[in-house]
Formats: sequence, structure tokens, C-alpha cells
Amino acid sequence: MISSDDLSFFRTIATHSTLAAAARALNVTPPSVTQRLRGLERKLGVDLILRPSRQVSLTDEGSLLLSRAEKILAELAGLQSTLDDRRQQVRGKLRVLAPLGFGNDYIAPLLGEYAAQHENLEIELTLSDDPHWATLHKWDLVIFIGELRDSSMHCIKLAPNQRFICASPEYLNRKGTPLTPEQLVDHDCIALRENSEDVTLWRFSGPQGDCPQRISPKLASNEGRVVKEWALAGRGIIMRSEWDVLPQIHRGELVRLLPEYTLPDADIVALSGASQAERSPRAQKFIELLKARIAGRPWDES
Repeated sequence: MISSDDLSFFRTIATHSTLAAAARALNVTPPSVTQRLRGLERKLGVDLILRPSRQVSLTDEGSLLLSRAEKILAELAGLQSTLDDRRQQVRGKLRVLAPLGFGNDYIAPLLGEYAAQHENLEIELTLSDDPHWATLHKWDLVIFIGELRDSSMHCIKLAPNQRFICASPEYLNRKGTPLTPEQLVDHDCIALRENSEDVTLWRFSGPQGDCPQRISPKLASNEGRVVKEWALAGRGIIMRSEWDVLPQIHRGELVRLLPEYTLPDADIVALSGASQAERSPRAQKFIELLKARIAGRPWDES
């Protein structure tokens, strides 16, 4: 009976132009290739290549063997991959989509560390603040912050994340401090355009219930770092996630405003098209790493 080694050997023979070329690919001598090929033919009772010929030309039986060998070897490779998954080996390509700022600060370093731990793992990270919801299922994981719009994906909460409005002490000294959301109409507000949200409607809840406030932004950008730098430079008031501004608030570079009012939370979540039972080891173990590192809210230096 022929073995998978025999099939692999013959596939090498059949995919090279000469026996000498096949010998070089197998890192053996040409006579040993000839001897093993004749042994395989005797085992099967048929000729597999045409003789005499300088080029490798398959007989009908050789062509049939090659066709079946390709299928069998592919199935064996697939079986090995399945068994590897069952043994929880982390391998293959992990595709991750993450927001630009948070992805730069937290996801990219963790992915680099994760790749270093698993030599058979490839990483593909895409950063975007405006994901296309119709195509999210092509990613193994989507890191998302904000209002969820797709309920078809499995959601794993990584960390709570409040939204604040804040401004620099220099701006407040110059323009005064708003005491209610309504007073924001008299201030310079800065908008971050992301996730296709209505970024000029700040939806406050306070002691008297909901009190949404429409702002007229003096400055706007689709880049969170730009918006925060404008606020630090005293250009106006911003609404940002705690992960982005808590360090500056703790250092006194920004001041949280209207603390008795709340804004809709923007929890940090991982979205996956597969349930935990169906998820690949490479995705599931990275989720576990995310939970371990992000749940502690590393941006809170207090």
C-alpha cells in the first residue's frame, strides 16, 4: 500500500521538468530518485512516467495518480489544520479592524506582543474610524467604540468607557465655564466626525432628565488626535472618550465640564462573526489577552 510520503514524492516528480530537477528539490541524488520511482511503480504495478524521455511526461496512470494525490494531500493538510485547532495552536492569519487612535495606542502594541508569542501567526491590522458595517464579517475581530449598529455579530465587552466634555484651563480662563448644556451655544465647540454619528448633537442626561444640545462646531476633524490637540491648545470644548482624555484630566491639562451631566457611554467592545465555540484559537486567545489588558482601563492613571 502506498503512503502519503509516496504521494508527496510523486507529486514532486510530476511537478518538475526533469528527474534531476526533482532530485534537487528533494535534496537527494538523481539515482536515488530513479530508484525510488521504480520501487513505487513496482508497488503499483504500472508505469507512471514515459520512457525514454529527457522530460518528465506522465502516463495516463501517472496523471490519475497525480490528480488523486493532490486531493488526498490537500485533505490531509486540512485534517492537520483541524487537529491543530483542536489542540488550540495559534496559527494562520489574524485580521483585526480597530479605531485609528485607540488602535494605535492600545491594539497595535498588543498585536505585536501577541505575534511575538506565536511564531506561526500572521497579523493584519487595519485602522479606521469609519468602518463599513456591511463588510465587518470579513475580519476575525473588530474593535469598536461607540454606538453599535449591527446586532448580527457577537459582542464581547472589553472595558467600560464614558464620554466627557472638557476644555483646557487656558480656554476656561478666557471664555468662562459653562454650567449647563444650554450655555454651550455661547462657547467654541469642536466636533470629531467618526462612525457616521450625528456629532453636532451632544445628548446629555442630567438631574432633570434628557437635555440634548445641538452645537455649532467652530472646528471639526475626523482625526481624534487633532481634536484633542486643538482642545489642549485652548481652541475650544471637546467631547471625547475617557480612554483618550483621562490622562490629561488627571494632569490638569484638561478640565472635565458639567460633571453632574452624563453622555451616552461608548463601551470598548470586540465584535466577532463567530461564537466562542466556533472561533479560531488565534482569535479567541487574542480576545482573552485584550480582556486581561484592557479591562483594567490602563488609561486611568489616578
